[in-house]
Amino acid sequence: MIQDIEAGFKKSAVVEVRPGDTVRVHQRIREGNKERIQIFQGQVIRTSRKGSLMNRFTVRRIASGIGVEKSFLSHSPLVLKVEVTKRSKVRRNYLSYLRERTGKATRMTGIEFDREKVNAIHDTAAEAEEEKLKEETIKAAEAEVARKAAEEAKLAAKAEEVIAHHEEVSKE
Repeated sequence: MIQDIEAGFKKSAVVEVRPGDTVRVHQRIREGNKERIQIFQGQVIRTSRKGSLMNRFTVRRIASGIGVEKSFLSHSPLVLKVEVTKRSKVRRNYLSYLRERTGKATRMTGIEFDREKVNAIHDTAAEAEEEKLKEETIKAAEAEVARKAAEEAKLAAKAEEVIAHHEEVSKE
C-alpha cells in the first residue's frame, strides 16, 4: 500500500547519478512571488536510497574558495533536470575525503560514457512545467513593457498639456 502511494509521487524517469559524477542540477527557486531556475554544478560525493522515493544525492562544489554542499531529492518537483557532464572512476559510495582536498588533489580519473544516453530522460510533466514557467516569464515581461509604455504615453500627454498651457500664457 505504501509503495502504491509513493509511486504516485515518483517521477516517471530520473537520471542515474553515481558518486564521482560531475552534474548540473537545474533547481526551481522561489523568491517571494517570483520563480527562477538556478543551476548548481559540482561533483556528487554521496548517493543514498537508490530506487526509493527518498533517493538523495549530495553535490559539492567550491564557490569563492569555500566548499558548498547541497543535497537534492531526485524525485522532488523542485529539481527540474539533472545532467551528468563527467563520469569518474571511484571505488566508494561516500567520497568524504574530498572535503579535505583542494585544487588539483580533487581531480579524479574520468571514464568514457555515452552522455546522450545517460541524460536522455524525457519527463513530459517536467518539460510542460518548464514551458509554463517560460510562458509566465514572457507574459510578465510583456505586461511590464505595456505598463511602461502606458506610463510614458501619460507623461508625454501631460508634457504636451504643460507646453500648450505655457504657450497660452506667453501669448497673453
